[in-house]
Amino acid sequence: MKWKTIAQIHQAYTTGQETPETVTEFYLSNISNSGHNAYITVTADRARAQAKTLTEAWNANGKKIPAHQPLFGIPMGIKDNMVMDGVRTTCASKMLENYIPPYTATAVIKLENAGAIILGKLNLDEFAMGSSNENSAFGAVKHPTHPDRVPGGSSGGSAAAVAAELCFAATGSDTGGSIRLPASFCGVPGFKPTYGSISRYGLVAFGSSLDQIGPIAPTLNDCAFITEIMAGFDPMDGTTTPEKEPKFAVKSDRSSLKGLRIGIPKEYFIDGIDAPVLKAVDAALEVAKNAGAVLVPISLPHTSYAVSTYYVVAVSEASSNLSRFDGIRFGVRPDSAAHAKSLPDFYKSVRSNFGPEVKRRIILGTFALSSGYYDAYYRKACQVRRLMRNDFEAAFQHVDVIASPVAPSTAFKLGEKSKDPLKMYLSDIFTIPASLVGLPCLSLPIGKDDQGLPIGLHLIGNRNQDQRLLASACALEQVGESLGWSV
Repeated sequence: MKWKTIAQIHQAYTTGQETPETVTEFYLSNISNSGHNAYITVTADRARAQAKTLTEAWNANGKKIPAHQPLFGIPMGIKDNMVMDGVRTTCASKMLENYIPPYTATAVIKLENAGAIILGKLNLDEFAMGSSNENSAFGAVKHPTHPDRVPGGSSGGSAAAVAAELCFAATGSDTGGSIRLPASFCGVPGFKPTYGSISRYGLVAFGSSLDQIGPIAPTLNDCAFITEIMAGFDPMDGTTTPEKEPKFAVKSDRSSLKGLRIGIPKEYFIDGIDAPVLKAVDAALEVAKNAGAVLVPISLPHTSYAVSTYYVVAVSEASSNLSRFDGIRFGVRPDSAAHAKSLPDFYKSVRSNFGPEVKRRIILGTFALSSGYYDAYYRKACQVRRLMRNDFEAAFQHVDVIASPVAPSTAFKLGEKSKDPLKMYLSDIFTIPASLVGLPCLSLPIGKDDQGLPIGLHLIGNRNQDQRLLASACALEQVGESLGWSV
């Protein structure tokens, strides 16, 4: 990568090697020459205007990084399920193909106020529903180094864009693994903070008790830095934590690993994990051990229920959230709807604009919430979710972080799992439990398999212990850099 850290870009500004305008043009040129399909909408004029304003302010203020703009001149991409005033927001769906929102997501406002330059809106699985980024109405995103492979989903455009230098950093959203899986597949760090850390105001809802915004960036240190800028209480989102300025940014060195208790859950190291993935994870844990960490065997006994629990809770909430797209208040109203002879025909015409995976989840969720089945499915899933939370709370009495693979395999081929939903859903088997419980977690690149496909280490922290998790992971990242983990 030309620039690996925010500090490197700022150093280029300070020395006069670059300006916000030249850095912006570097990324815009890469986007125009890219075949990754990572962007749905490129906001080139907006980005250039932002860069020009920043450059003029830079020249007028003695060529210093303004204290109130810690992301001064940092080009970023925004996942296209986060609204921006006057910029098309599609959620990768025909349902919102031409939607221009009148307001901006709180997290994006904070990024822009901090000096970030927004290059455009990034591709994703439709309404963030998927693990491969093949479900987009605007075409699949290509893996940054292996075009026959998926980048992971649903934040595939975000991860691919960072890895392919189509932006410096990007926002993602994570409902069941949608930041961590593509980060692992593309070989870049990705972080999902504790649920409620970052306002979801302006994030188009999928599963409201699960959705969480987070960053993808070239280093975990910068992931932590960007998270701290986006985080904080927002009166527009009642689920945000009361703390107005939570701390995420870290100053970590290798000593952070000394005495660190890393939990190794037996339920996460199972048959079915590809040998190169297991080998890389074991090697990373051995590196941590040699640096002073202590590996502690633990059990999370309700893990086997995680996928089935998630695919009741998430689809039920999706069914409720997506019911607003009725062609009357929200969503497209096709010409055929004007000639509908009944309300069911009208809805059929409108909702034919949903893709197959979204339709599948709406149907499943509607069934789970229907009269006579609510107690048997949704309520029962919520009870199991509570048991899983108990498992994690018990485990964190004995460990500081929990480690596992991010996924059972490296990036699979395009089309390989698209006709087998269950097989696709199992890609998130290791990321779903932490999402159900609302815990902070991340993906750290730790190497590649023999085909050059990246592998990620999954680290989970205790609730609201994000800074401790990030400090430990950043320390391991520093050790790993000397061993060639960086992609």
